[in-house]
Amino acid sequence: MSAQAINSRESQIPEPNISRVLFADTRLAPVWLLIRLYLGALWLVAGWEKLTDPAGVWVGSKAGAAVAGFAQGAMAQTTGEHPQVTGWYASFLKDVVVPNAALFSYLVTFGEVLVGLGLIFGLFTGIAAFFGGTMNASYIFAGVAGANPLMFILATWIVLGWRVAGYWGLDRWVLPRVGVSGALGTIFHKRHAEGQGQSAQPEVMDENMNGVPSGEPSGVPAAK
Repeated sequence: MSAQAINSRESQIPEPNISRVLFADTRLAPVWLLIRLYLGALWLVAGWEKLTDPAGVWVGSKAGAAVAGFAQGAMAQTTGEHPQVTGWYASFLKDVVVPNAALFSYLVTFGEVLVGLGLIFGLFTGIAAFFGGTMNASYIFAGVAGANPLMFILATWIVLGWRVAGYWGLDRWVLPRVGVSGALGTIFHKRHAEGQGQSAQPEVMDENMNGVPSGEPSGVPAAK
């Protein structure tokens, strides 16, 4: 193991056992699966309704009409004694969203569909949940509550539990091969080793999504 890797680990605060159980223990994978499927279904249905809207106000010739109307409604909530929308977000809607309403319309529609599919199939689950939570926060800033607060909370949980949230999904096979920041995937490790020689010992993702130094056992049984 390189000195850089040792120093990096010494600077990290140890993870509490309760945190590891909740967010990294594969025995809780069925629980995360239920949360993931529920949240993914909400996003997929929302995106699909926009994509297939017969009025074509989300995608198509009238793309942007729905987003512009949504933004105008949000900006109208900045007045009164207790405004629902803050001034800075209203400025963002006015100066950025409304002039590019068609672009944001496509981003929202396909973003919701992709987030839903990512969560349902468990593919890049943490990334999908992050962008889903970002959209929920945007809707909340615009004064829309509904299911958004609950969806934001669930998305935040999934981001924290990304290592196990997609374990009963495609992440179980994809992440160990693609890798994550600070831990190379198996498909890139060989290429890295050939370029750096035997002296380099980067961390490699094992099949339980743990980063372990190359050439060292993870201490966790591989997924069957």
